[in-house]
Amino acid sequence: MIQSARFIPDMSADELAAVQQDGLKWTVHHAYQGSPFYKRRLDEAGIHPGDIKHLSDLSKLPFTTAYDLQAGYPLPLLSVPEEQVVRIHGSSGTTGKRKILTYTQQDIDDWAGMFARCYELAGLTTLDRVQICVGYGLWTAGAGFQLGCERFGAMALPVGPGMLDIQLQMLTDLGSTCLCSTASMALLLGEEVEKQNLRGKIKLKRSIFGAEAHTRRMRQRFEEALDVEHSFDISGMTEIYGPGAGIECEAHQGIHYWADMYILELIDPETLAPVAPGELGEMVLTSLKKEASPLIRYRTRDMTRLIPGTCPCGCTMPRHERIQGRSDDMIIFRGVNIYPGQVAAVLERHPQMQSEYQITLSRSGGLDHMVVRAERRAGTPETECGALAKAIAEDIKHQILVSAQVEVLAPGTLPRSFAKTRRVIDERETD
Repeated sequence: MIQSARFIPDMSADELAAVQQDGLKWTVHHAYQGSPFYKRRLDEAGIHPGDIKHLSDLSKLPFTTAYDLQAGYPLPLLSVPEEQVVRIHGSSGTTGKRKILTYTQQDIDDWAGMFARCYELAGLTTLDRVQICVGYGLWTAGAGFQLGCERFGAMALPVGPGMLDIQLQMLTDLGSTCLCSTASMALLLGEEVEKQNLRGKIKLKRSIFGAEAHTRRMRQRFEEALDVEHSFDISGMTEIYGPGAGIECEAHQGIHYWADMYILELIDPETLAPVAPGELGEMVLTSLKKEASPLIRYRTRDMTRLIPGTCPCGCTMPRHERIQGRSDDMIIFRGVNIYPGQVAAVLERHPQMQSEYQITLSRSGGLDHMVVRAERRAGTPETECGALAKAIAEDIKHQILVSAQVEVLAPGTLPRSFAKTRRVIDERETD
């Protein structure tokens, strides 16, 4: 597949390093000349574009954060004259202001090409019918999936999120062969396919999903319900064009990312120092070709690990593990730092449990309390729930070193979502 690729470049490590070095020098010069924000930030750091000559100079550059984008609202990082801007996209901000990114036509073309690579690596052909079940509008998801589909040459079915009746109609009447959605939406749609006994009436072969952390069991659940042969975790965010920044291949040994389009660093989110090879770290991105809103060492808050070596699929682009969560999703509970994914990992150790769970934090009497609610599999008897809850609580205590009350619920009890599922409800701030 890779040998005859139309969109995915075949680069040696030296060729890739040369592209990155040239792109880094161009980005710093371009941003310094075009963006008042970047000029001020680099001047404050005592850095001139001419100081950046090698890839090793990357560490001299200051970080950019989501706060910088929010503080520069409405058009932060803009580095070209406004007449060159053909589009904006935005994502929500924690302080109420959206993070808005601008795009030139070249940016849009580059994004479409990156996404076409994703479809190619996922094994699609121009005969595939791609049902796009993510949001359109300010959010980059729908536009990105459709751009890539049109560049690649497959048929786009731009349904958007929700609307289960229409989703099922497209699956059955148009014979969609690839589903693009969040993992939560795939699970919800899979459950509906099972309820309506439609598995023999749909033609799905592949599923591409992203935008939220997921568990292995959640993935297996919607793969079984939708009867797909392969599912692929896709990466991306508005700041780096949108979805399509990387994707799994059929070997499923990590996410290949387009390192000729951006540089990926991993840092310790507390010390900001580079992490050792194989360690979990926060992704920091530097764009190499982005015109309207270039990124210089942008802290994404997404946590992952780099994967060394070559992939058996033949793609020479480097890989990182799937996103484990966000550094700002971390829970501090009785002095212990916890990521929701750690609780999900404990639940995966118990075959009687499904993938759906929710963590509720509360405070009473000056002490924090945690309740973990999780759904059991359909074949698990209700009479076993008490013993199962006790076993999971003991496992959480042993693995994560905190005490939690565990409630084992019937299948379908917890709320489902068309977008990202809310895993943590923290009521401590309102107490």
